[in-house]
Amino acid sequence: MEQTPNEKEVAVEFPYSRLYTDGSIDRFDGDPTVPPSPDSEDGVRSKDIVISPESGLSARIFLPRISDPTRKLPLLVYYHGGAFCVETPFSPIFSPYVASLAREANVVALSVNYRRAPEDHLPAAYDDAWAAIRWAAAHYGGNGPEEWINEHADLERVFVGGDSAGGTLSHSVVLRAGVDGLGLSGSRIAGLVLFHPYFNGDERNKLLEYIFPTHSGPRDPLVNPFHDPNLGKVGCDGVMVFVAEKDFLKERGWAYYEALKKSGWSGVADIFETEGEDHDFHLFKPQSEKAHAQMKRAVSFLNRAWSRGGNSCCRVIFVSCRGIYLTSNYQTQTRHVYYSCHDL
Repeated sequence: MEQTPNEKEVAVEFPYSRLYTDGSIDRFDGDPTVPPSPDSEDGVRSKDIVISPESGLSARIFLPRISDPTRKLPLLVYYHGGAFCVETPFSPIFSPYVASLAREANVVALSVNYRRAPEDHLPAAYDDAWAAIRWAAAHYGGNGPEEWINEHADLERVFVGGDSAGGTLSHSVVLRAGVDGLGLSGSRIAGLVLFHPYFNGDERNKLLEYIFPTHSGPRDPLVNPFHDPNLGKVGCDGVMVFVAEKDFLKERGWAYYEALKKSGWSGVADIFETEGEDHDFHLFKPQSEKAHAQMKRAVSFLNRAWSRGGNSCCRVIFVSCRGIYLTSNYQTQTRHVYYSCHDL
């Protein structure tokens, strides 16, 4: 059938968006937003800030209730998911979720509004992710432009995290910090937390061909970390990987965990699998028992006392509706523990 002049050729069709060969996109839900909460009743305040006026890089920052002004809190730099194409930190999905992380873990959270494809092809999002972590780290000593970070964030306890495509960005940031350094004295990345990360496999990816036209192929380390010779240089002390049983990306989350174990990296790696759930279920069912179990595990990770030079440790955690079965390997020692979801 011949195409009419007003019709556009579809390049890739997704559940929430449609990309066209001319580089345009239809986001079916548009870009709904919710305002920040300067005086929130749920114990978390938030505001929108500009990181770079030149590039337009911005973020939403979340501050939990401060009971002791002299005590500084960990800083979580968060990158949202959405296949690099949809969602923002200001959406009705991500703003409440990152606020809940800030509240439950008692951390300052910076949710980054990176540039999206196809208007800005990758690696623009990677550049923004790196710029955001360096901007945050530059507040060490209390001399940065954002008062909430200056006054309340402990820059020696920085965590980087994200879901789906944001997990990919999070990994790239922490790896680059390990390879190149942040270039700023004092600030330190303590941990990396990945919620259902969107890593590419070895097969061709039609989406990436459109939104990342300069990538070197399916094994490009920016999207596929499994063959990266630098993987063992991940620049943090701990890594927490969350996967879901019915998620088509589950095996890649496991592959990342296994590759990290074999890379020579000396930190602590945990993986947490939720039975019977799909990709990013916690965003769409935040009040479910399994979402609460996952949140408790994330909070435990963010609140752990991290220090460099510890022994390598790897742990595997499975979550069902009944509870959790934990297998831990501390070098040559193995232990098995079962927890009720209510005990986490």
